[in-house]
Amino acid sequence: MPQITLTPAQRKVHRAEAHHLDPVVHIGNDGLSPAVKKEIGAALKAHGLIKVRVLSDDRVAREAMLHTLADELDAAPIQHIGKLLVLWRPVEEKVKVVDEDRMPGPRDVKVLKFSKRGGQRPEVKVVRVLGNQRLTTGGQIKRAKVMKKSVKKSAQSQ
Repeated sequence: MPQITLTPAQRKVHRAEAHHLDPVVHIGNDGLSPAVKKEIGAALKAHGLIKVRVLSDDRVAREAMLHTLADELDAAPIQHIGKLLVLWRPVEEKVKVVDEDRMPGPRDVKVLKFSKRGGQRPEVKVVRVLGNQRLTTGGQIKRAKVMKKSVKKSAQSQ
């Protein structure tokens, strides 16, 4: 797989984004082992932009590692500064499967409780309503009602 080529402007943007990042993977004296490549690939898949710290003192070897990783992992080499390598690969969008049968999850609702005396402020209370519950107009939590389908509407849809 060839490495991704970027314009200098795109590379500059990614360098700025990588400035605050910490190294995700450390490459020891053993160099690029298959386990290290697999870990870097997983980090690129999860984050897109990563820093890698190389413990080798040889600058030429670090430069070769950067280009090898970029070629094998289909990534773009962003920067090689000191013992840090910065790699970027676009993150694939995850497809979210929507299940119509799934009930809604819990949600937090603010409920106003008015005092029996008129001169006081209403009390704001945050209540967690689960998926199988409903909130009444009086602020009480009850079980959700099963919505009954009318015979007439179900006959019309068939």
